[in-house]
Amino acid sequence: MTELFATYRSFPRPSRLLMVNQFAINTGFYMLMPYLAGYLAGSLGLAAWAVGLVLGVRNFAQQGMFLLGGTLADRFGYKPLIVAGCLLRTGGFVLLALADSLPALVVAAAATGFAGALFNPAVRAYLAADSGPRRVAAFAVFNVFYQTGILFGPIVGLALMAIDFRATAAGAAAVFGLLTLAQLRALPQHTAPPRTTSVLDDWRVVLANRPFLLFAAAMIGCSALSFQVYLALPIQAARIVGAHSATVLMTGVFVVSGVIAIAGQLRITRWFARRWGRGHSLAFGMVILATSFVPLLLVPGTGLGVWPAAGALLLTAAALGVGTAAVFPFEMDTVVALSGNRLVATHYGLYNTIVGIGILLGNLGIGTLLDATHHAGTSSLAWATLVAVGGVAAAALLALARAGRLDAPVSVS
Repeated sequence: MTELFATYRSFPRPSRLLMVNQFAINTGFYMLMPYLAGYLAGSLGLAAWAVGLVLGVRNFAQQGMFLLGGTLADRFGYKPLIVAGCLLRTGGFVLLALADSLPALVVAAAATGFAGALFNPAVRAYLAADSGPRRVAAFAVFNVFYQTGILFGPIVGLALMAIDFRATAAGAAAVFGLLTLAQLRALPQHTAPPRTTSVLDDWRVVLANRPFLLFAAAMIGCSALSFQVYLALPIQAARIVGAHSATVLMTGVFVVSGVIAIAGQLRITRWFARRWGRGHSLAFGMVILATSFVPLLLVPGTGLGVWPAAGALLLTAAALGVGTAAVFPFEMDTVVALSGNRLVATHYGLYNTIVGIGILLGNLGIGTLLDATHHAGTSSLAWATLVAVGGVAAAALLALARAGRLDAPVSVS
């Protein structure tokens, strides 16, 4: 922790503020979102299709609007979009606390999703610009704050859920409201250079960036595998210990992966950077993500007992944590490098949209495969498929690295 604090203190004030802001953003978000589906289906009594509609609108409003959010950040500056996003999410969470009709819930969900599309590209572009040649190190520390928020948020939310969901939503709204005010006062303005081209011209520039598009396509596999901590692993946990006890096991999964990111992020980043540089670090990190599912491939069910199966799940979570920690800083740095420091937020926006669509399609396929192989008694096939997906993505990243498309000097000091 001493090393982490010293590294954090070494960055300029805007970077430090953005790191703390991300902790608050994730704390507020994860205070609420893990409990939203249960509230909609339980307290409000919505049908399953209506719950799916609300959650789907929130996801689409974020993933589908990332490009617009990034474009606005490049045109109007990063701070206005960060502040606007936090303010909009404050309103969205307030509406979630008050709404009891489906139309109002859909509007609230759309607002919370679009808010993320506004501030996410802007935050990353601002951090990249402020940290300069130390981008990799900055994103490594950023990921520590990011993961800490993910761990801390559900704990606070669970305490507020003892009152009711509306108290949780109000608490999350308060976090974003305070965050909005803090950023208005403390976050320095980052002025965008004047744009002389149209939005469509900017989008044509980004869409014509072939190395960037190839990189984004290769990273779909990485994002799809990382996301399985929210899909495949909870499903496996329920199959191991039953639906009622799965929450306890999944708490262990999130703690394991989160602690690895918090305690080991800087060491992992420095070790990879010194040995391989940007491109090969991405490829080898992807290999770790691919092999993280090998324990579940070897112990796909409870045939050897509940404890070995639970141990395999936790080992997979640990490996996913290491792989994600290895990839994330270089992933964020590569987007900037391939943008040529031009239209950085727009590149981040399109990148998030591409991988978001990949995650959506991947989850549909993986979810279908998990069900089919479970009913057929061939669960190992599902885990083998995930390993193969990771292997293909790693091969693609390695090919790009060997072609010199991703490599450049990186600083982790």
